[in-house]
Amino acid sequence: MQTAEQLRPGLSVRDLKPKIGSEIRADAATLLSGAYAGQIRELLERRGVLVFPEAHLTDRQQVAFTKTLGTIVDEGEANIYKISMDTSVNPNADYLKGAFYWHIDGTTWTVPTFAALLSARRLAPSGGETEYCNTYAAYEDLPESDKHVYENLKVVHSFAVSQFYVHPEPSYAQFQSWAKKGTKTLPLVWKHRSGRKSLVLGCTAGHVVGMSPEESADLLCRLRDHATQPQFVYRHVWKIGDTVMWDNTGTMHRAMPYALDSGRLMHRSVLQGEESLA
Repeated sequence: MQTAEQLRPGLSVRDLKPKIGSEIRADAATLLSGAYAGQIRELLERRGVLVFPEAHLTDRQQVAFTKTLGTIVDEGEANIYKISMDTSVNPNADYLKGAFYWHIDGTTWTVPTFAALLSARRLAPSGGETEYCNTYAAYEDLPESDKHVYENLKVVHSFAVSQFYVHPEPSYAQFQSWAKKGTKTLPLVWKHRSGRKSLVLGCTAGHVVGMSPEESADLLCRLRDHATQPQFVYRHVWKIGDTVMWDNTGTMHRAMPYALDSGRLMHRSVLQGEESLA
């Protein structure tokens, strides 16, 4: 772990791993003031994941803090979306099971979300950690010869592909409902307006355009393994009141297994996308 640095009085930062993750300690008033929003965004884009340990933000505070960092997505109740496998809490709980596999949010949208914040409200007795991997760092670590090839490849993504991980033998009606969400053809390498580049992978990735099914599966599986090596991954072990924020444009994430009837509950707020992927 790295030495703590002071961005400004009232806000201290400690890197969690060399290639991903930083911990920020600050009180709610400091975060909600917006005085450090620019620095927090810069750090997020540089480190991929920011952890605010036991911040104990209320829903209103979480929404207010999110709004200091960009435009909030209107979802859930008062901009808070409840992540729960209990259908009485979230009627779409079955779809959330795809979160147990590496993914980037919004790969089938025109503009994927920029970032998301997750706060722990109830935890499972065991499991339920969240893993994040830095797809910027994973790209940068590739051989130059591979980078040249991959920058010209495109991959077809779909919600349906991600659901096959959860339901390998869906009914035809299930498949039709998934297919209605359509597909999106995206570059394998996201060339960001900043000049940086990152890999676009995850469980929504169906096949590489122009490759046979076998070649396509080989490449996507190999790159996923490359991007999720320990040096690129941070695993967050949750405590009640923790808030974690991740850059959705430069990381993948997944939830680790836990008992679906455990009552685990996370509250999410999301920052609107600012950069088209295609």
